Amino acid sequence: MKIKFSSYVLTCAITLLPLAETQAQNLFNTATEAKITQLIKQMTLKEKVNMIHASSSFTSGGVKRLGIPELTTSDGPHGVRVEHGRGWDVETGVNDASTYLPTGNTLAATWNPQLGYAFGAVLGSEAKYRGKDVILGPGINIIRSPLNGRNFEYLSEDPYLISKMVVGCIKGVQDQGISACVKHYAANNEEVDRNTVDVYMSERALREIYLPGFKAAITIGGANTIMGSYNKFRGQYATENAYLVNRILKGEWKFKGLLMSDWGAVHNTMDALKNGTDLEMGTDISMLPHPNYHKFFMGDTVITLVKNGTIPIAFIDDKVRRILRVMFKTNMIGTAKRTPGAYNTKEHEQTALKIAEEGIVLLKNAANILPLKRASLKTIAVIGENADRENAYGGGSSQIKAKYEITPLHGLKNLLGSGTTINYVQGYKIARNGVADPQMIQQAVDAATKADAAIIFCGWTHGYNYNLWSDNAYDAEDVDKPNMNMPFGQDELIKAVLKANPNTVVVLMGGGPIDITQWVGQAKGIVEGWYPGMEGGNALAKILFGDVNPSGKLPMTFPIKLEDSPAHKLGEFPGVNGKVHYNEGVFVGYRYFDTYKVEPQFAFGHGLSYTTFKYEGLQIKNEGGKRRVTLNVKNTGKKTGAEVVQVYVKQQDKSVERPEKELKSFQKVFLKAGESKIVTLTLDSSAFSYYDDKKLNWVTDAGKYEILVGSSSRDIRLNKTILL
Repeated sequence: MKIKFSSYVLTCAITLLPLAETQAQNLFNTATEAKITQLIKQMTLKEKVNMIHASSSFTSGGVKRLGIPELTTSDGPHGVRVEHGRGWDVETGVNDASTYLPTGNTLAATWNPQLGYAFGAVLGSEAKYRGKDVILGPGINIIRSPLNGRNFEYLSEDPYLISKMVVGCIKGVQDQGISACVKHYAANNEEVDRNTVDVYMSERALREIYLPGFKAAITIGGANTIMGSYNKFRGQYATENAYLVNRILKGEWKFKGLLMSDWGAVHNTMDALKNGTDLEMGTDISMLPHPNYHKFFMGDTVITLVKNGTIPIAFIDDKVRRILRVMFKTNMIGTAKRTPGAYNTKEHEQTALKIAEEGIVLLKNAANILPLKRASLKTIAVIGENADRENAYGGGSSQIKAKYEITPLHGLKNLLGSGTTINYVQGYKIARNGVADPQMIQQAVDAATKADAAIIFCGWTHGYNYNLWSDNAYDAEDVDKPNMNMPFGQDELIKAVLKANPNTVVVLMGGGPIDITQWVGQAKGIVEGWYPGMEGGNALAKILFGDVNPSGKLPMTFPIKLEDSPAHKLGEFPGVNGKVHYNEGVFVGYRYFDTYKVEPQFAFGHGLSYTTFKYEGLQIKNEGGKRRVTLNVKNTGKKTGAEVVQVYVKQQDKSVERPEKELKSFQKVFLKAGESKIVTLTLDSSAFSYYDDKKLNWVTDAGKYEILVGSSSRDIRLNKTILL
C-alpha cells in the first residue's frame, strides 16, 4: 500500500506536540508527568506500538515488565455488558448478571442531573467490581430523526439538556475510579450506513447543535476517554478527522485523555497517526477465530514507519502518554490502589427504580383516567407482548445480562397482589413482517370487554430472544427503522380494544416516537414507558396506580407523522449516494416545530402530572453579566409531585435566522401538596449567543430578548423582555 503524507502537514502536526505537553502539565502534577516520561523512555518501540491497538476483543496492550497492564473496556451505556473474555464468545459460569439501568432516553426524561450522577455511579462501581477500566458510555449523539435505531441509547434532541445530563453521568462514573468513554464523536445520527456515510452540515449547526454535549463532557465533565464514530465527516472518517480531533477536541478543548476508535472504525494508518487517534480498537472478523492484532492499522506497520523515518517517534509517544495519563488517574498503575466496587446491590437496584419512576412520561390523561383506582377495579385486562417481554439482552452492543428484570405484567402483579384479577392476553406477535392476527385481537377484545379496565403495552422492540441483531429489532445498533408505523399489527389491536373498553390505557415501550395517529383521539390515557430497566415493571405499575406521581418530561419532540420531522422535511435521512446533508441546520427538534409552526403530537419538554403547578412572580436581575431568573412555583393540587421548570430564550430582532426559542436552563423542583418554592435559575452570556459562520466565533447581538418560562416548549407560563 503506497502512503502519501504531506511534509507540510507533518511539520504542522509536530509543532502541536509541545503545546499538548504543556497542557498535560495542567491536568496532572509534575511528578505524575515525570513518571510517565520515565516509563516512556524505558519502553521499546514495539512495546509502545503494542499499547495503541487492541490485544483482544475488549483490551489494548500493556507492558508487563514495566507494570503497565492491559486497558480493559466494556460496553455499555446502561449496564456492564456480558463477559466476553479474550474473544467474542460469551463466557459461561461467571458472575456477569449486572444491574440493568433504564436506557439513556429514560434517564434524559427525568430532567434530573442528580440522577445522571447516580446512574454513572452505578456503572462505575459495577465496572470496577468486574475488573474493567473503561465503561463505553454514555452515548450522547443528537436525536436527529425518529428513525435512528440507536436513539434509545442517546439522551435528547437538545444540546443543553444533553450537556447537563452527561456531566453528571461522567462524574458519577469517574468518581468510582473508572474512566467514562463518551461516544460517538461526532455526527453519528444514523445506523444502517454508519460505516460509509459522509456527513455534511454547516459550521453553525456543528457548533450549536452537535458539539455542545461533547464539549461539556470534556471541559466540564472531565471525561478521561472519548470514542470516535464510524461515519465520515466532511470527507474524512471521524475517528481520524483532523478538524474534529486535532483542531477542536485536542486543540480548542485541550483534551488530554485518549481518543479511542469505535470497533473497526480506523481506515488509514497515516490518517490515524497524524490526526489524533490514540487507540485502535476492534476485531477484524475476517481474522476470526484467531485475529492477529499486530496487523491492525496501528500495529506493526507503525513500527516500520517510525524506523524508516516516515513518522516521528513523538507521535507515538504522545499517544502512549495519553493512555498512561488515564491509567495513572484511575490507579491502574502507581502506588495508589482502587477501592473495591460493588455489584448488584440493593442500592443499585433502587437507583434503577428511581430513574424509571422519574423518567416515565404521562403523555395524555383525558377525563383523569389515570391514576387507576385499585379499589374499584376487580378485573384488569393486560394486553400486548411487550407486557411480558424482557428487554435487557436486546439492542446490539448495549445488551445486558440482567440479574433480574421486572416486566410490566410482573410489576402489576407485584403491586396488586391477589386483590385484583389480571387477565393477560398477548394481542399481537413480535415476528418478522408481523401483521394483525384476527384471532389474537378477538381474544384481547374479549378480555377487555369483561374487564373493568384494560392496559395495552405496545410500541417498539429491541429484537427477539437473545439475538444481538434480529429481524425484529427496531431499536438496536446497526439498525434504523423503515418508518414510524407501529409494527406487528398493533394499530388494529389498539383500535379494537379501545372500542371494546373505553377505560383503556395505552403504554408505549421503546426508544422514542411512533405513529399513533390512527387511535390517539380515542385513547384517554397514554404513557411513554421507554425501556425502563430491571425495575421498570414496578415503576410503571406504581405510576399507573398513583403510588408514584409521574414527573418525566419528553427529551425529544414526538411528531404527528414522520414527514413533519425536520431531518426528513428539510434535510436528508438516510444518506443518499454515500452522503447526507443536514440542510435543516440548527432547526433540529422543537427548534423546527416551534419556528415553522408545525404542530407536534407531543412537544419537547411535555409531561403531565397527577397534580397541578402554578407559576408566578417572574423576576430577572442582572448580576455581574449574568441574568438571575427567579419565580415562585406552587403545587396547587392534592398530591406531592415534581415539576420541571424550563427557561427558553427568544431573540426579538434577529440579525441572523435563529430558532423561535431555545432551552437555556431548567430545574426540577419537588413540592408537597400546597407547597411553594422559589426557583432560581441563571443565564450566562452563552444563553444569548449564536455561532457566526463568517466570523467563526460566538456572537451576542445587542437588543431585546424574551425570557420564556414554562412546563414545555409549547406550554409557556410566564415571560419577560430584557435588553442586552
